[in-house]
Amino acid sequence: MVDRDQAIEYALKEARDNDVKFIRLWFTDILGNLKGFAITVEELESALTRGMGFDGSAIEGFARVEEKDLYALPDPNTFAILPWRPRENAVARVFCDLITPDEEPFEGDPRFVLRRNIERATRMGFTYYVGPEIEYFYFKDDTWPNTVDKGGYFDQDTTDFATDLRRETVLMLEELSIPVEASHHEVAPSQHEIDLRYTDALSMADAVMTYKLVVKEIAQRHNCYATFMPKPIATVNGSGMHINQSLFTGGRNAFYDAEDPDRLSDTAKHFIAGLLKHAREITAVTNQWVNSYKRLVPNFEAPVHVTWANVNRADLVRVPSFKPGREESRRIEYRAPDPACNPYLAFSVMLAAGLEGVEREYDLPEPAAGDVFEISDTERAGRGIESLPNNLLEAIHITEESELVRKALGDAVFDNFLANKKIDWERYGAQVTEYEIGRYLPTL
Repeated sequence: MVDRDQAIEYALKEARDNDVKFIRLWFTDILGNLKGFAITVEELESALTRGMGFDGSAIEGFARVEEKDLYALPDPNTFAILPWRPRENAVARVFCDLITPDEEPFEGDPRFVLRRNIERATRMGFTYYVGPEIEYFYFKDDTWPNTVDKGGYFDQDTTDFATDLRRETVLMLEELSIPVEASHHEVAPSQHEIDLRYTDALSMADAVMTYKLVVKEIAQRHNCYATFMPKPIATVNGSGMHINQSLFTGGRNAFYDAEDPDRLSDTAKHFIAGLLKHAREITAVTNQWVNSYKRLVPNFEAPVHVTWANVNRADLVRVPSFKPGREESRRIEYRAPDPACNPYLAFSVMLAAGLEGVEREYDLPEPAAGDVFEISDTERAGRGIESLPNNLLEAIHITEESELVRKALGDAVFDNFLANKKIDWERYGAQVTEYEIGRYLPTL
């Protein structure tokens, strides 16, 4: 990040040089929905220095109660021109930090929540890096999950319509200065994945929000629909957002240890142990929707139990194989999150859990041996293997009792987030489903 004054000058120059007329001020609500409003270029300098007022209750999700005065203060480092809008009277976007009329950070701002957790890592001497693998589906429209291709894992079909969509998406992301590491077809028909290049957590959370909008924008331009719904089709794999993560200190990967047989440092082991110990507590945040738990079931390559392993893709935490000469890439992969989470809050609770393990020097349990799905519940219990929550209500109840999550999110976001989740569960519980009609109407 460059100095704020320099960044402001750069943003103003970019706007002048590229005929920018409108600037979208972006932020997220507590549920991770992209929000914002537009200003004209004539207001940009004032917005960058003083912020722009708006009704802050917009970020409270379902649990909105009353209007509140807040200001959106643009982060000039995030200024970028939207490549899908006209070049004449162009449109730019900038992510904002939310502040109160007293110019204090607003505690209900998810971006501020992540900043606060990053500051904790900084005080411990660490920089938190993440690299998400974001899966999604293309469908013909948003009314039913009708697929647009029949491809499978890593299929390469040059005539595939969805492959062209993915290509166009990657090019547009790179125009927005969001580097892409790889892209490919995923396991299920019409399911795709684009992996963003590792960077610091705050930059990545902004990038994830932009990524999701770009994927949807490109799909819409080609008369189809892209969705990050975790489990839109019951009979195939759901969409995850596996998070590769590591801590750096002084420019060195703190997860790497040349003397360890697995090349994992004590810091890495404590971090993994923290994720495992607090996994059940943070799941309501990393998997925040009713539908999220339709993905976390056996036989679909999604984690169900709180285990780790060096390579196995069924475990909650996977440690990828080490390749000599790539010490800086030593990392761990947390596999529970789905792409419908709020990345600011998800990164916050994962970091908080890992740092708790580092700070308290949690012992790392033995890696899972074999397939934990093949042993009985009694044997799993005897080995101390817990399961992730079975549904959103169970996850809510676990999170309600978590001091770690309350501390990570802060009281305002913690209480508001859980209030939103309870509303979501109550609305779901009141529905009469197709299953119930088919099962009970003919016989009861």
